[in-house]
Amino acid sequence: MCGIAGWVDRERDISQQRTTVEAMTATMACRGPDASGTWISPRAGIGHRRLSVIDLDGGAQPMTARVGDDTVVLSYSGEVYNFKELRAQLKGLGHPFRTESDTEVVLRAYLEWGTGLAHRLNGMYAFAVWDERTQELVLVRDRLGVKPLYYTLQGSALLFGSEPKALFANPLSRPRIDLDGIADLFVIAAKQPGDAVYRDLREVAPGTIVRCTREGVRIERYWELEAQPHEDDPDTTVSTVRELLTDIVERQLVADVPICSLLSGGLDSSMVTALAASHLEAAARGKVATFSVDFTHEAQFAAGALHSSRDSPFAREAADFIGTSHREILLDAGTLYDTQDQAITARDLPGMGDQDASLLMLFREVRKHSTVALSGEAADEVFGGYPWYQAEATRPTESFPWAAWSDNINDVLAPDLRAKLDLNAYTADRHAAAVAEVPTLAGEDAQQRRMREVFYLNLTRFLPFLLDRKDRMSMAVGLEVRVPFCDHRLVEYAWNIPWSLQAAEGMQKSVLRKAAAGLIPDSIAYRKKSAFPSGVDSAYLKATRERAQALLDDPGAPVWQLVDAGAVRGMVEASVGSGTFSPAPMLPRILLIDAWLRRYQVQVVS
Repeated sequence: MCGIAGWVDRERDISQQRTTVEAMTATMACRGPDASGTWISPRAGIGHRRLSVIDLDGGAQPMTARVGDDTVVLSYSGEVYNFKELRAQLKGLGHPFRTESDTEVVLRAYLEWGTGLAHRLNGMYAFAVWDERTQELVLVRDRLGVKPLYYTLQGSALLFGSEPKALFANPLSRPRIDLDGIADLFVIAAKQPGDAVYRDLREVAPGTIVRCTREGVRIERYWELEAQPHEDDPDTTVSTVRELLTDIVERQLVADVPICSLLSGGLDSSMVTALAASHLEAAARGKVATFSVDFTHEAQFAAGALHSSRDSPFAREAADFIGTSHREILLDAGTLYDTQDQAITARDLPGMGDQDASLLMLFREVRKHSTVALSGEAADEVFGGYPWYQAEATRPTESFPWAAWSDNINDVLAPDLRAKLDLNAYTADRHAAAVAEVPTLAGEDAQQRRMREVFYLNLTRFLPFLLDRKDRMSMAVGLEVRVPFCDHRLVEYAWNIPWSLQAAEGMQKSVLRKAAAGLIPDSIAYRKKSAFPSGVDSAYLKATRERAQALLDDPGAPVWQLVDAGAVRGMVEASVGSGTFSPAPMLPRILLIDAWLRRYQVQVVS
């Protein structure tokens, strides 16, 4: 796992701009702590930071290949899990190999198939190819968007990088935000694929290729969900899911560094861990190392809507049943607020506050023991595990199912901004645009049609939001987190399983629970969903209150360009009305936005 960056210019000679390309690349040292490299020519500067996972001695980047008098350059981030099969195929076609890395396989695959290589890759990846033969830059991102990739056009130049901070290290690009970006700050997981919050920045959307030539930029989609009849009976459906996951986890265990599994004691992570343990045992590779997390204040745990039960007892039960080398990481909730500020830098955006910080704290501890971790992330999106799935099946809405704010969300905006921006209308427009993309299947009844929409919304809007969180928090500490449930073969299959099977016998994720039979204890396979442990305690709430008051005392705070100070004052007063500080849901978000505006010196161009 790595960080990539670059600068391509159709008109300007940038051969003397190595220092700038190196500065762009250096911003992602945390993504690639093991090595760095740059390649420069009159029209292109390519940078790379490496986290060594496969072929530690080989695989240095940017990697080049000579074709006649020209050079083809690759800067690659991620993992291609079928690289051994592709390598054998390419060797049969006459391609020489000098390393054992998947990077060289991607480079040789491009030389053989051009952009058609994307259809052949199985994995999580984002990479750039500069082809001197055609003076073309090719940017490719994996199907589900597990690995990030951004770009911006600035006159004749195109800048790209794994994170926005890489682009902002170039004098041509500055952090700015307009009305659409402001809306994305307040409305969670509603932005369209390709949007990047910052004005003039774009993401390479999941499953797409961006080609920059002398004639300009062209975007090509190479993968999207397709609606197909599901013809397998229930038993075959369950066995197919298990077979797919077995193959997926086995492929994702390839590494030349220590690999572990994140074990929460829930269905998803326990199933991944069990499959990993089974393969490692069969291969005589020893026990799988597992990690769970808890907070110092969790001894006073109280069940709530999001947290049905503590993870620790279930994680220990799963570890004992599977036979792992288990370690429980205990985090100090008192450091959560300071870590939250660090998470803003890791994400380049306000993010999810305490939830980002909690994950960053966990990953920092895991990285002390392992370089690669398996995760159960994405199973809820793929198999329908969130509470809102059942809610939509029972009483469908006409919005994003996870939207949970009141109709007066616009009241938080600054008065002059409120006249230009309607957050409710923005949300409705984004929902309508997303639903219009959904592939349909003739003959489906109203409930199945809406549930197909709900799955699509989760896979294309909510999941990318969470994957971005996972990537930024893990790569901020140089930890590679692999997500078996994002394998496109599994997603394609599960996407077409009807809701009647996904929720059979009144049980959400029914197919996945049955597929886990015998791998994990029934108590875990049928455990009610419980969210990631919360680190919010009295110290965190006290820090929130103090920062809110400090914000109100600062009339020059940048967030007042976006937010009504009177509304914030009302939130603070209401939060302390009962004598115990209980912040309104929007208040921590506003504090994050203010911290981000200050740190990045974002220019608001509304």
